[in-house]
Amino acid sequence: MVGLSSLFSSDMAIDLGTANTLVYVKGRGIILNEPSVVAYHTKDGKKKVLAVGEDAKLMLGRTPGSIEAIRPMRDGVIADFDTAEEMIKHFIRKVHKRTTFTKPKIIVCVPHGATPVEKRAIRQSVLSAGARKAGLIAEPIAAAIGAGMPITDPTGSMVVDIGGGTTEVAVLSLGDIVYARSVRVGGDRMDEAVISYLRRKSNLLIGESTAERIKTSIGTARMPDNGRGAVMTIRGRDLLNGVPKEAEITQAQVAEALSEPVQQICESVMSALEATPPDLAADIVDRGVMLTGGGALLGDLDLTLREQIGLPITIADESLDCVAIGTGRSLEYEKQLRHVIDYES
Repeated sequence: MVGLSSLFSSDMAIDLGTANTLVYVKGRGIILNEPSVVAYHTKDGKKKVLAVGEDAKLMLGRTPGSIEAIRPMRDGVIADFDTAEEMIKHFIRKVHKRTTFTKPKIIVCVPHGATPVEKRAIRQSVLSAGARKAGLIAEPIAAAIGAGMPITDPTGSMVVDIGGGTTEVAVLSLGDIVYARSVRVGGDRMDEAVISYLRRKSNLLIGESTAERIKTSIGTARMPDNGRGAVMTIRGRDLLNGVPKEAEITQAQVAEALSEPVQQICESVMSALEATPPDLAADIVDRGVMLTGGGALLGDLDLTLREQIGLPITIADESLDCVAIGTGRSLEYEKQLRHVIDYES
Protein backbone atom coordinates (compact mmCIF):
# COMPACT_ATOMS: atom_id res chain seq x y z
CA MET A 1 0.00 0.00 0.00
CA VAL A 2 1.24 3.49 -0.87
CA GLY A 3 2.26 5.45 2.23
CA LEU A 4 0.45 8.69 2.99
CA SER A 5 3.72 10.61 2.76
CA SER A 6 4.16 9.69 -0.91
CA LEU A 7 0.52 10.52 -1.69
CA PHE A 8 0.85 13.96 -0.16
CA SER A 9 4.48 14.72 -0.88
CA SER A 10 5.39 18.31 -0.23
CA ASP A 11 8.85 17.97 -1.83
CA MET A 12 9.35 20.28 -4.76
CA ALA A 13 11.71 21.35 -7.50
CA ILE A 14 12.10 25.02 -8.37
CA ASP A 15 13.37 26.53 -11.60
CA LEU A 16 14.33 29.92 -10.20
CA GLY A 17 14.57 31.75 -13.51
CA THR A 18 15.56 35.31 -14.26
CA ALA A 19 12.26 35.90 -16.09
CA ASN A 20 9.94 33.22 -14.64
CA THR A 21 9.87 30.87 -11.66
CA LEU A 22 8.37 27.41 -12.15
CA VAL A 23 7.52 25.06 -9.29
CA TYR A 24 7.23 21.30 -9.74
CA VAL A 25 5.68 19.27 -6.92
CA LYS A 26 6.65 15.62 -6.59
CA GLY A 27 3.97 13.39 -8.06
CA ARG A 28 1.97 16.33 -9.45
CA GLY A 29 4.22 17.99 -12.05
CA ILE A 30 4.52 21.72 -12.74
CA ILE A 31 1.81 23.53 -10.83
CA LEU A 32 3.10 27.10 -10.80
CA ASN A 33 4.63 29.29 -13.50
CA GLU A 34 4.85 32.98 -12.64
CA PRO A 35 7.14 35.92 -13.44
CA SER A 36 10.09 36.39 -11.03
CA VAL A 37 8.92 39.83 -9.88
CA VAL A 38 8.12 41.26 -6.44
CA ALA A 39 6.37 44.61 -5.82
CA TYR A 40 7.01 46.48 -2.56
CA HIS A 41 5.16 49.34 -0.92
CA THR A 42 7.34 51.62 1.19
CA LYS A 43 5.72 53.55 4.03
CA ASP A 44 7.56 55.33 6.85
CA GLY A 45 10.79 53.65 5.76
CA LYS A 46 9.28 50.13 6.06
CA LYS A 47 8.93 47.79 3.08
CA LYS A 48 5.84 45.65 2.71
CA VAL A 49 5.27 43.07 -0.03
CA LEU A 50 2.38 44.22 -2.18
CA ALA A 51 2.33 41.62 -4.96
CA VAL A 52 4.40 38.70 -6.28
CA GLY A 53 4.51 37.07 -9.70
CA GLU A 54 1.90 37.89 -12.35
CA ASP A 55 0.35 40.81 -10.42
CA ALA A 56 3.76 42.35 -9.69
CA LYS A 57 4.87 42.04 -13.35
CA LEU A 58 1.95 44.22 -14.46
CA MET A 59 3.40 46.96 -12.23
CA LEU A 60 6.91 46.92 -13.80
CA GLY A 61 7.67 50.37 -15.19
CA ARG A 62 4.29 51.69 -14.07
CA THR A 63 4.73 52.29 -10.33
CA PRO A 64 4.36 55.53 -8.33
CA GLY A 65 7.19 56.66 -6.03
CA SER A 66 6.02 54.66 -2.99
CA ILE A 67 5.82 51.35 -4.87
CA GLU A 68 8.79 49.52 -6.32
CA ALA A 69 8.66 46.44 -8.59
CA ILE A 70 11.86 44.40 -8.40
CA ARG A 71 13.21 41.40 -10.31
CA PRO A 72 15.40 39.69 -7.67
CA MET A 73 17.13 37.42 -10.20
CA ARG A 74 19.80 38.71 -12.57
CA ASP A 75 21.70 36.49 -15.02
CA GLY A 76 20.20 33.37 -13.43
CA VAL A 77 21.44 34.12 -9.90
CA ILE A 78 20.10 36.08 -6.94
CA ALA A 79 20.78 39.81 -7.16
CA ASP A 80 18.54 40.85 -4.27
CA PHE A 81 18.71 38.36 -1.40
CA ASP A 82 15.76 39.55 0.75
CA THR A 83 13.41 39.98 -2.19
CA ALA A 84 14.29 36.52 -3.56
CA GLU A 85 13.53 34.99 -0.15
CA GLU A 86 10.13 36.73 -0.03
CA MET A 87 9.37 35.51 -3.55
CA ILE A 88 10.33 31.87 -2.79
CA LYS A 89 8.27 31.97 0.45
CA HIS A 90 5.26 33.31 -1.44
CA PHE A 91 5.48 30.61 -4.14
CA ILE A 92 5.93 27.80 -1.58
CA ARG A 93 2.86 29.04 0.32
CA LYS A 94 0.88 29.36 -2.92
CA VAL A 95 1.72 25.78 -3.92
CA HIS A 96 1.00 24.33 -0.45
CA LYS A 97 -2.17 25.92 0.72
CA ARG A 98 -2.32 23.53 3.69
CA THR A 99 -0.30 24.82 6.60
CA THR A 100 0.10 21.44 8.34
CA PHE A 101 2.74 20.25 5.86
CA THR A 102 6.14 19.22 7.03
CA LYS A 103 8.92 21.37 5.68
CA PRO A 104 9.56 20.36 2.06
CA LYS A 105 12.80 19.15 0.54
CA ILE A 106 13.55 21.46 -2.38
CA ILE A 107 15.83 21.02 -5.38
CA VAL A 108 16.73 24.21 -7.26
CA CYS A 109 18.56 24.49 -10.57
CA VAL A 110 21.50 26.90 -10.82
CA PRO A 111 23.54 28.11 -13.82
CA HIS A 112 26.67 26.03 -14.38
CA GLY A 113 28.76 29.19 -14.11
CA ALA A 114 27.35 30.20 -10.70
CA THR A 115 30.09 30.94 -8.16
CA PRO A 116 30.19 29.21 -4.73
CA VAL A 117 28.96 32.49 -3.19
CA GLU A 118 25.99 32.65 -5.60
CA LYS A 119 25.17 28.97 -4.92
CA ARG A 120 25.31 29.60 -1.18
CA ALA A 121 22.93 32.57 -1.58
CA ILE A 122 20.38 30.43 -3.45
CA ARG A 123 20.66 27.58 -0.93
CA GLN A 124 20.34 29.99 2.00
CA SER A 125 17.29 31.72 0.49
CA VAL A 126 15.53 28.38 -0.02
CA LEU A 127 16.31 27.21 3.55
CA SER A 128 15.19 30.57 5.01
CA ALA A 129 11.97 30.30 3.00
CA GLY A 130 11.11 27.08 4.87
CA ALA A 131 12.85 24.13 3.20
CA ARG A 132 14.20 21.36 5.46
CA LYS A 133 16.84 20.43 2.88
CA ALA A 134 18.04 22.29 -0.22
CA GLY A 135 19.68 20.55 -3.17
CA LEU A 136 21.16 22.18 -6.26
CA ILE A 137 21.32 20.81 -9.79
CA ALA A 138 23.21 22.34 -12.73
CA GLU A 139 20.86 23.95 -15.24
CA PRO A 140 22.25 22.19 -18.37
CA ILE A 141 21.77 18.77 -16.74
CA ALA A 142 18.19 19.67 -15.76
CA ALA A 143 17.51 20.98 -19.30
CA ALA A 144 18.87 17.78 -20.89
CA ILE A 145 16.81 15.56 -18.56
CA GLY A 146 13.70 17.65 -19.29
CA ALA A 147 14.30 17.39 -23.03
CA GLY A 148 14.43 13.60 -22.74
CA MET A 149 18.09 13.27 -23.74
CA PRO A 150 19.85 9.99 -22.81
CA ILE A 151 22.36 11.71 -20.52
CA THR A 152 23.29 8.55 -18.57
CA ASP A 153 24.50 6.76 -21.74
CA PRO A 154 28.24 6.65 -22.55
CA THR A 155 27.65 8.90 -25.58
CA GLY A 156 27.97 12.64 -26.06
CA SER A 157 24.90 14.89 -25.97
CA MET A 158 24.93 18.64 -26.43
CA VAL A 159 22.32 20.94 -24.94
CA VAL A 160 21.98 24.72 -25.37
CA ASP A 161 19.62 26.23 -22.79
CA ILE A 162 18.72 29.87 -23.57
CA GLY A 163 17.04 31.37 -20.53
CA GLY A 164 16.14 34.89 -19.49
CA GLY A 165 19.53 35.75 -18.02
CA THR A 166 22.02 33.15 -19.25
CA THR A 167 22.71 30.74 -22.09
CA GLU A 168 24.13 27.44 -20.89
CA VAL A 169 26.01 25.34 -23.43
CA ALA A 170 26.99 21.87 -22.23
CA VAL A 171 28.30 18.55 -23.48
CA LEU A 172 27.09 15.66 -21.33
CA SER A 173 28.07 12.02 -21.08
CA LEU A 174 27.48 9.31 -18.44
CA GLY A 175 25.15 11.56 -16.49
CA ASP A 176 27.57 14.40 -15.94
CA ILE A 177 29.02 17.49 -17.58
CA VAL A 178 32.12 16.98 -19.73
CA TYR A 179 32.31 20.61 -20.82
CA ALA A 180 30.03 23.54 -20.05
CA ARG A 181 30.02 27.23 -20.65
CA SER A 182 27.65 29.80 -19.20
CA VAL A 183 27.37 33.09 -21.06
CA ARG A 184 25.34 35.94 -19.60
CA VAL A 185 23.25 36.40 -22.72
CA GLY A 186 19.57 35.50 -22.82
CA GLY A 187 16.07 36.88 -23.28
CA ASP A 188 16.80 39.95 -21.12
CA ARG A 189 19.83 40.89 -23.21
CA MET A 190 17.68 40.55 -26.34
CA ASP A 191 15.07 42.93 -24.84
CA GLU A 192 17.85 45.42 -23.99
CA ALA A 193 19.18 45.16 -27.56
CA VAL A 194 15.74 46.06 -28.97
CA ILE A 195 15.40 49.02 -26.55
CA SER A 196 18.84 50.46 -27.40
CA TYR A 197 18.29 49.90 -31.16
CA LEU A 198 15.05 51.93 -31.15
CA ARG A 199 16.63 54.65 -29.03
CA ARG A 200 19.57 54.87 -31.44
CA LYS A 201 17.76 54.56 -34.76
CA SER A 202 14.31 56.05 -34.12
CA ASN A 203 14.82 58.30 -31.07
CA LEU A 204 12.05 56.26 -29.44
CA LEU A 205 12.19 55.11 -25.83
CA ILE A 206 10.21 51.96 -25.01
CA GLY A 207 9.83 49.96 -21.80
CA GLU A 208 10.93 46.38 -21.02
CA SER A 209 7.44 44.92 -21.47
CA THR A 210 7.10 46.50 -24.96
CA ALA A 211 10.55 45.15 -25.93
CA GLU A 212 9.53 41.68 -24.75
CA ARG A 213 6.31 41.87 -26.76
CA ILE A 214 8.26 42.83 -29.91
CA LYS A 215 10.67 39.89 -29.36
CA THR A 216 7.93 37.29 -28.82
CA SER A 217 5.65 38.60 -31.60
CA ILE A 218 8.00 39.27 -34.53
CA GLY A 219 11.48 38.48 -33.12
CA THR A 220 13.75 36.64 -35.56
CA ALA A 221 17.41 35.67 -35.71
CA ARG A 222 17.80 36.17 -39.47
CA MET A 223 16.85 38.74 -42.07
CA PRO A 224 13.44 38.13 -43.70
CA ASP A 225 13.68 37.10 -47.37
CA ASN A 226 11.93 40.25 -48.58
CA GLY A 227 14.20 42.47 -46.45
CA ARG A 228 11.29 43.72 -44.36
CA GLY A 229 9.09 40.95 -42.96
CA ALA A 230 6.16 41.44 -40.60
CA VAL A 231 5.40 44.89 -39.17
CA MET A 232 4.27 45.77 -35.66
CA THR A 233 2.90 49.03 -34.26
CA ILE A 234 4.51 50.11 -30.99
CA ARG A 235 4.18 53.02 -28.60
CA GLY A 236 6.84 54.81 -26.62
CA ARG A 237 8.23 58.26 -25.88
CA ASP A 238 9.78 60.47 -28.54
CA LEU A 239 13.22 61.44 -27.22
CA LEU A 240 13.41 64.59 -29.34
CA ASN A 241 10.33 66.36 -27.97
CA GLY A 242 9.45 64.20 -24.97
CA VAL A 243 5.87 63.33 -26.01
CA PRO A 244 4.29 59.86 -26.43
CA LYS A 245 4.58 58.55 -29.98
CA GLU A 246 3.35 55.63 -32.08
CA ALA A 247 5.74 54.02 -34.56
CA GLU A 248 6.21 50.89 -36.65
CA ILE A 249 8.99 48.34 -36.35
CA THR A 250 9.72 45.72 -39.01
CA GLN A 251 11.01 42.19 -38.60
CA ALA A 252 14.19 43.19 -40.46
CA GLN A 253 14.85 45.90 -37.85
CA VAL A 254 14.33 43.39 -35.02
CA ALA A 255 16.76 40.95 -36.72
CA GLU A 256 19.33 43.77 -36.93
CA ALA A 257 18.76 44.68 -33.27
CA LEU A 258 19.16 41.05 -32.14
CA SER A 259 22.19 40.26 -34.30
CA GLU A 260 24.72 40.79 -31.48
CA PRO A 261 23.11 38.56 -28.78
CA VAL A 262 22.36 35.90 -31.44
CA GLN A 263 26.00 36.00 -32.58
CA GLN A 264 27.19 35.59 -28.97
CA ILE A 265 25.03 32.47 -28.59
CA CYS A 266 26.41 31.03 -31.87
CA GLU A 267 30.00 31.73 -30.76
CA SER A 268 29.50 30.05 -27.38
CA VAL A 269 28.21 26.91 -29.17
CA MET A 270 31.22 26.99 -31.53
CA SER A 271 33.73 27.28 -28.67
CA ALA A 272 32.00 24.41 -26.81
CA LEU A 273 32.36 22.22 -29.91
CA GLU A 274 36.04 23.14 -30.20
CA ALA A 275 36.63 22.10 -26.57
CA THR A 276 34.78 18.77 -26.86
CA PRO A 277 36.88 15.54 -26.88
CA PRO A 278 36.94 13.99 -30.41
CA ASP A 279 34.92 10.83 -29.61
CA LEU A 280 32.13 12.85 -28.01
CA ALA A 281 32.26 15.35 -30.88
CA ALA A 282 31.62 12.43 -33.26
CA ASP A 283 28.48 11.52 -31.24
CA ILE A 284 27.26 15.13 -31.44
CA VAL A 285 27.69 15.11 -35.25
CA ASP A 286 25.31 12.10 -35.29
CA ARG A 287 22.80 13.42 -32.76
CA GLY A 288 22.97 17.14 -33.33
CA VAL A 289 22.33 19.86 -30.77
CA MET A 290 19.25 20.25 -28.56
CA LEU A 291 17.90 23.77 -27.93
CA THR A 292 15.88 24.42 -24.76
CA GLY A 293 14.64 27.48 -22.83
CA GLY A 294 12.43 30.38 -23.88
CA GLY A 295 15.15 31.82 -26.13
CA ALA A 296 15.00 28.66 -28.29
CA LEU A 297 11.61 29.92 -29.51
CA LEU A 298 13.14 33.00 -31.18
CA GLY A 299 12.17 32.80 -34.86
CA ASP A 300 14.71 31.03 -37.11
CA LEU A 301 17.34 30.75 -34.36
CA ASP A 302 17.66 27.02 -35.11
CA LEU A 303 18.26 27.76 -38.82
CA THR A 304 20.86 30.44 -38.01
CA LEU A 305 22.72 28.02 -35.72
CA ARG A 306 22.53 25.23 -38.30
CA GLU A 307 24.04 27.53 -40.97
CA GLN A 308 26.88 28.59 -38.66
CA ILE A 309 27.87 25.25 -37.11
CA GLY A 310 26.71 22.82 -39.80
CA LEU A 311 25.02 20.38 -37.39
CA PRO A 312 21.38 19.31 -37.04
CA ILE A 313 19.53 21.48 -34.48
CA THR A 314 16.41 20.31 -32.62
CA ILE A 315 14.13 22.47 -30.48
CA ALA A 316 12.89 20.56 -27.40
CA ASP A 317 9.14 19.85 -27.29
CA GLU A 318 8.41 21.84 -24.14
CA SER A 319 11.42 24.10 -24.38
CA LEU A 320 10.05 26.72 -21.96
CA ASP A 321 9.49 24.13 -19.23
CA CYS A 322 12.46 21.81 -19.89
CA VAL A 323 14.57 22.95 -16.93
CA ALA A 324 11.64 22.73 -14.50
CA ILE A 325 10.65 19.28 -15.83
CA GLY A 326 14.27 18.07 -15.56
CA THR A 327 14.67 19.43 -12.03
CA GLY A 328 11.38 17.74 -11.13
CA ARG A 329 12.51 14.42 -12.60
CA SER A 330 15.71 14.60 -10.55
CA LEU A 331 13.40 14.77 -7.52
CA GLU A 332 11.25 11.84 -8.72
CA TYR A 333 14.27 9.66 -9.62
CA GLU A 334 16.59 10.87 -6.92
CA LYS A 335 18.30 7.51 -6.37
CA GLN A 336 19.37 7.17 -10.01
CA LEU A 337 20.33 10.85 -10.32
CA ARG A 338 21.76 11.53 -6.86
CA HIS A 339 25.25 12.12 -8.27
CA VAL A 340 24.01 15.26 -10.08
CA ILE A 341 22.29 16.79 -7.00
CA ASP A 342 24.43 18.79 -4.61
CA TYR A 343 23.13 18.68 -1.02
CA GLU A 344 26.29 20.04 0.57
CA SER A 345 25.15 22.08 3.57
